[in-house]
Amino acid sequence: MSYTEPKVWFRFMFFRGNEKKYLNECIDTTFVSSVGKFVDRFEEMMIEYTGTQKAVVCVNGTNALHMAMLLVGVEREDEVITQALTFIATCNAISYIGAHPVFIDVDKDTMGLSPDAMEAWLKENAEIKGESCYNRRTGRRIKACVPMHTFGHPVHLDKLVEVCNRYHIELIEDAAESLGSFYKGKHTGTFGKIGAISFNGNKTITTGGGGMLLFQDETLGKFAKHLTTQAKVPHRWEFVHDHIGYNYRMPNINAALGCAQLEEIDHILANKRETAEKYKQFFSDKENIHFFTEPEGSKSNYWLNAVLLNDKEEQLKFLEYTNDHAVMTRPIWELMNRLPMFKDCETDGLQNTVWFADRVVNIPSSVRI
Repeated sequence: MSYTEPKVWFRFMFFRGNEKKYLNECIDTTFVSSVGKFVDRFEEMMIEYTGTQKAVVCVNGTNALHMAMLLVGVEREDEVITQALTFIATCNAISYIGAHPVFIDVDKDTMGLSPDAMEAWLKENAEIKGESCYNRRTGRRIKACVPMHTFGHPVHLDKLVEVCNRYHIELIEDAAESLGSFYKGKHTGTFGKIGAISFNGNKTITTGGGGMLLFQDETLGKFAKHLTTQAKVPHRWEFVHDHIGYNYRMPNINAALGCAQLEEIDHILANKRETAEKYKQFFSDKENIHFFTEPEGSKSNYWLNAVLLNDKEEQLKFLEYTNDHAVMTRPIWELMNRLPMFKDCETDGLQNTVWFADRVVNIPSSVRI
């Protein structure tokens, strides 16, 4: 199989601000590890930007999701409702606990978990016992729901919050891709009990690797900070730990990069929105190719731009043609229920999910220099 070196890359990192200045400061002061002023500053900046009550940085977005599920009480053999149309980190984090994903369909206008589909599945399969929800078929507790804001497009959060509350299910937002996305004027990741953001190298802003937890409950956020720093009881010299802790601390040098990147977020988002608008105009008169736009009532960050083709055959032709001509494109992720680890997980049929899998192509989405 021949390989064409791309001339138009899918995603690349964008640095134009204080990144070098802040990194040099870390090196000059020797504060490059998990202690330093940029860690605190990055958390404070994120609180201000998202409007959350507490923010806690960690090593990556997957760790953030893992910690979020532990904090809301997900336990081994519990079930967690999520979507099959997602990056594998969502399901890996569920699996770290020994819980089981339940895959529910997505909405056509968001590509994210459908509250209507979730409600329909719960009506048919779930029952409330006391203050908990159980799957009548498996007997397992349904403890949490983890929607993912696909490509930065917010799910229908009002209805999802209502359904979760009615069924006593904890809502954790996988906002890994949606920094800078808003639903009805409120930032994603701030509707559920906890939100999880990623700063991987391909995200809206990057810390190289990295993630963050967003909390509306400041007390829970402080406890998360404690657990993610090995649950060490503060003391000038003693090493005493009062819980099973996790070494999920973000190094100061990564947080420094995050601070510089977050200072540039308005420019980054404006640039990406302009790119999306150009794509929208370009594809408006193209027969059989539809550019996917933000849902009504939302403002998306357009983290990844996507087009929809007519069917699987047209999708493959588009992928082959673009990549053969040095334009890097790719299909959506392999659906989680089609992977060997999750092939036996319960689903609701996933009609819209399969429809998207046969049609979506992601197109170059970098910030243009």
